[in-house]
Amino acid sequence: MKNVVGVLALQGDVSEHRVILERLGAATREVRLPKDLVEIDRLIIPGGESTTIGKLLVMYELLEPIKRLSKKGMPLWGTCAGAILMAKHVADGRPGQPTLALMDITARRNAFGRQLDSFVADIAVPAVGKKTLSVAFIRAPLFENPGKGVDVLATLPNGDIVAARQGNLLITSFHPEITGETAIHKYFLSL
Repeated sequence: MKNVVGVLALQGDVSEHRVILERLGAATREVRLPKDLVEIDRLIIPGGESTTIGKLLVMYELLEPIKRLSKKGMPLWGTCAGAILMAKHVADGRPGQPTLALMDITARRNAFGRQLDSFVADIAVPAVGKKTLSVAFIRAPLFENPGKGVDVLATLPNGDIVAARQGNLLITSFHPEITGETAIHKYFLSL
């Protein structure tokens, strides 16, 4: 077994994820081309801009290989824009926006508003075993209409879904890598 975590390196918080993973003792690899997927066991799709990342996944011929690997059981985690790309349905998306469409959930883009509306919050994520996590919401999505087999891992006090899992698929609307939280990364490594 390779025991290497790939971080999609087309846009977004690549180095921030790698720093946390390496602090936890995990080997990492930046993924830019299909050949890079051969060297990894799991993949993080970081935040950024979902439309741009989707276009780059198509341009660099990564969209279909990532879909195939995740359907074969490779753990896949999308944070913010990465989560939008993993959702089967995108509310407020652009027409024809390329996505992986893997998890049976709807992602509502920019649900918290613009960049200026970004914030850090303490949220409970019981599945990771830590009482609360301090995480950043930056032009973050919300998740709606989880299908059968989707486990809601975290909500805001008003009930809005901000983290979910379906088998080997994990999505978070927030960025734990920005605040330095390691609990979600540890959880992902355990999948």
